[in-house]
Amino acid sequence: MRNGLFNQGYLDEQFLQLEDLQDEVNPNFVEEVVKLFYTDSARFLRNIEVTLDKSPRDFDKLDNVMHQFKGSSSSIGAKKVKKECTQFQEYCKVGNLEGCIRTFQEVKQEHATLKRKLESYFQLARQAR
Repeated sequence: MRNGLFNQGYLDEQFLQLEDLQDEVNPNFVEEVVKLFYTDSARFLRNIEVTLDKSPRDFDKLDNVMHQFKGSSSSIGAKKVKKECTQFQEYCKVGNLEGCIRTFQEVKQEHATLKRKLESYFQLARQAR
């Protein structure tokens, strides 16, 4: 299952680096980091949603919040999420509201998909111990 997350492009080498930090003293290190990511990312996603709903649109603020979210996503190796964040930022730079809205839906979808897949992975890993 873990290899599938890499082969399907959901995760990149940053996730491997997190796993390297896990040891007998901290057997749930990666899972805890990922849980923190999902707690923090909910706040970023809410901020983007609120900013997208405000008129006039503040594309600089949208770009800034998405930049923070992309950095957070990169820290756990969320490759597909990071890719969609980059696309969103490109739409912000040119002031393309439709593109931002469409890509934000993709960001949320990739975010939710990865969460489900990682939850399953961690559950299997716990059972294997």
